[in-house]
Amino acid sequence: MRRTVAHLLLMSSLLLTACGMPTSGPAAKEGAGKPAASSGPLVFFSSQFKPVEEAEKMRQVILTDAPVQTDYIPEDPGPFNDRITAEQQAGRVTVSLIGGLHGDFAPFVQAGQMEDLTPLMQKLGDRGFPQTFADLSKMGTDKNYYVPWMQATYVLAISKKALEHLPPGADVNALTYAQLREWGARMQQATGQRRLGFPGGPKGLIHRFFQGYLYPSYTGSAGVVAFKSPEAAQMWQEFKAIWEVSNPASANYEFMQEPLLADEVWVAWDHTARLINAAREKPNEMLLVPAPAGPKGRGFMPVIAGLGVPKGAPNRAGAEQVIEYMTQPKQQVATLRELAFFPATSAPIPEDLSPGVRLEADAVAKQAQAKDAMPSLLPIGLGGKNGEFNKVYLDTFNLIVLRGQPIQQVLEEQGKILQGIIDETKAACWPPDPKSDGPCKVR
Repeated sequence: MRRTVAHLLLMSSLLLTACGMPTSGPAAKEGAGKPAASSGPLVFFSSQFKPVEEAEKMRQVILTDAPVQTDYIPEDPGPFNDRITAEQQAGRVTVSLIGGLHGDFAPFVQAGQMEDLTPLMQKLGDRGFPQTFADLSKMGTDKNYYVPWMQATYVLAISKKALEHLPPGADVNALTYAQLREWGARMQQATGQRRLGFPGGPKGLIHRFFQGYLYPSYTGSAGVVAFKSPEAAQMWQEFKAIWEVSNPASANYEFMQEPLLADEVWVAWDHTARLINAAREKPNEMLLVPAPAGPKGRGFMPVIAGLGVPKGAPNRAGAEQVIEYMTQPKQQVATLRELAFFPATSAPIPEDLSPGVRLEADAVAKQAQAKDAMPSLLPIGLGGKNGEFNKVYLDTFNLIVLRGQPIQQVLEEQGKILQGIIDETKAACWPPDPKSDGPCKVR
């Protein structure tokens, strides 16, 4: 059956009520945005697809037929933000096209560093962008500052070997975190090995698990307002119990597809792009299902990425051509096939989609459509402080779960650091935390 994946991740109106941001802010220095001399390929600078294999797929597959010769340069969030900001402040812009997550664009828009792409969005009206995504791209204004590019999320991957150990009465498509812990314990008891797994290594994404999954599921918060709440303390206590039945190598895992394929773990949480190889190589041996639910609902994090043009881009016309190209159905489906990011348009999913990718598509649909679904946006408005923000959650995990320090004491100490980062960036709350006037506050 042909389906439109873009509409499977439509977020509730909650996402729109708290994603507004001030349109005023410190302007770039006088002269900022002056184009550098345009020569050579168009520079496409992105916070996405930095791993070598993914970057090569972007260059050799996705962009191979682009209408403009394009130099795809991916970078980590910190250097990504620094380069865009530095070029704007110096008034010598070399980047013509920016590819980033929704939250990546917030500080650039606030500083007046992004071009208005409203005419381009209107021109691309036949692409079928979900209204939710189009509204998000306005960043609380009446102008579109990026064009929706792609979307993804995080789900559970399960080896069918684990199913015989599923707790009685548990529905694999509607698990709770209590059932996940029991499942891990039952697998350990039956096999003598811990078969749950999490990406807790240096380049793993376990911080997103805390921000977009555990915190919303247990506290109803995006992990800021309720960071040190009693519900958060209970959450950490229960996650400690889950960790005790998880593979000890989870502290080193980065892409969970690898331990799944090596049969080291049977149940793992990760980003769809970091599970896809396991699904592709063993589609008949794997299931992909929604993440578990907690007392407040089934927290999950939709990942929305866009394409924008910085002020003073040396090749704005070329950048808009590449955006038109990247949002065509062929490239949207190629991005799904090659990189496991789902269309942000109405591009139909082909009948010949590989079994592994279809497994992911089904899991994404079930998670978004769950009755208790609670979407949580990626952090917004942190700019170059994203790394420090994420470190708070990683440090909290290390201190509480790995080192066994008192939960409330750690939450109080880390909550102060978290508030300092929020105050410095003046970041307002984002969903599902309630909209704030001024910086978000840890209560």
